[in-house]
Amino acid sequence: MPPKVLMLGWGFPPNVSGGLDTHVGELFDGMRDRGVDVELVLPAEYAPEGREGIVGVPTGDGDIITRVGRMSSTFAERAEAADVIHTHDWFGYGPGSRAKSNADVEWVTTFHSLSNDRNVDPPKREVETERRLTERADHLVAVSELTANEVHQQYGGDPTVIYNGFSECETTGRDYKTELGIDGEMLFFVGRHTDQKGISHLVYALEKLRRDDVTLVMGGSGHLTAQLKRFAELLGVADRIEWVGYVPEEELGDYYASADLFVSPSLAEPFGITITEALSAGTRVVATRSGVNEVLSEECVVEVDPNSESIAAGIERGLELEGTPEYDPITWDEVVEQTVSFYEDIV
Repeated sequence: MPPKVLMLGWGFPPNVSGGLDTHVGELFDGMRDRGVDVELVLPAEYAPEGREGIVGVPTGDGDIITRVGRMSSTFAERAEAADVIHTHDWFGYGPGSRAKSNADVEWVTTFHSLSNDRNVDPPKREVETERRLTERADHLVAVSELTANEVHQQYGGDPTVIYNGFSECETTGRDYKTELGIDGEMLFFVGRHTDQKGISHLVYALEKLRRDDVTLVMGGSGHLTAQLKRFAELLGVADRIEWVGYVPEEELGDYYASADLFVSPSLAEPFGITITEALSAGTRVVATRSGVNEVLSEECVVEVDPNSESIAAGIERGLELEGTPEYDPITWDEVVEQTVSFYEDIV
C-alpha cells in the first residue's frame, strides 16, 4: 500500500508561475488518480477551489519567506498523519523543518533549480537556506543530472534524479511566420528577459550569422527588454528582430510550430520546459546546456555554449538539418510512477 503523502507547493495549474508549479500539479493529480492518499498545502491565493486534498492557507502580505512561514503550522499539523512529506526548492525549508520536528515522517525535497541558476548574484539568505535544506532533509531529489551535480558540488548532497515530464503545446495551424511578414528563416525565443536567460548573446549572434535572411521573433518581457532593444540597435540588427511581447498560452504552440528553430541561450537551465514545448510542436532546438538535453539526441537539440559565436554557429548548423526531430518524451505518468516508487522504497 502506498504511503500517505503531504506535499507543499506554491502555485497550481492554471495559477502557475513556472515549471515547479506545473510539476507539483502533475504529481498531485497523478497520485490521486493512482489512489495514493496525498494532501497538498498551498497559499490560498493560488489554490483551486473545491479540490479534495488541497489545503489552502491564507498567506497575506509580505515577502515570500514571511508568506511561506504562515503555512508552516498547518503543514506541521497535517504532517502528523503522514508517512512522507515532500517539499520543493528552498522555500520548503521552514515548513519542512517544523513538520520533521513534530512528526515521525520521511522528508523528501526536490531541487528544481538553485539560487545561482535564477540569479547572477544569488541572495545569501537563499543560498544558506539551500545549504541547510540539503543537510536536514532525509532524501534529496533533482530534476536532472545537471542539477544533482550542482547540489553535490555546492552543498555536498547526493540527490536521486527523477526527470521532469515533458510539456506539450497545442497547435491550430496558425502561421505567425506569414503574419509577421518573414520571408526567410524564423528563429523563436520565449521567456523572461533576465540576465540568466542569456538573451544578449542571442541578439549578438544575429550580427555574426553568415546569412542575412534570418529573423528572430522575441517573445516575453522583463526588466532587460529596453536594454536589449537598444543593444540590437547598436549592433545594427534591430530590423531583424520582431518583439512580440507576452505570448498567450493558446498561441504558444503556433509560434513554436511557425519557427524554423527555437533558440534557448540560457546561462543556466536546470531542466528546460520550453525545449520540450518546441519539440512537441515539431521544431528543432538550438540550446545551451540543460537538464533535458541529457535525455535527447543531437538530432533534436544542437547544443551550444552560452556565447554569441557558439550560438551563431549552432543556428547555422540547425538550419541545415532537415526533417522533424524524433524523440521519446518522458510522460508525467512515468514521473508519478517513479516518485511513488521512491516513496515506497524510503518508507
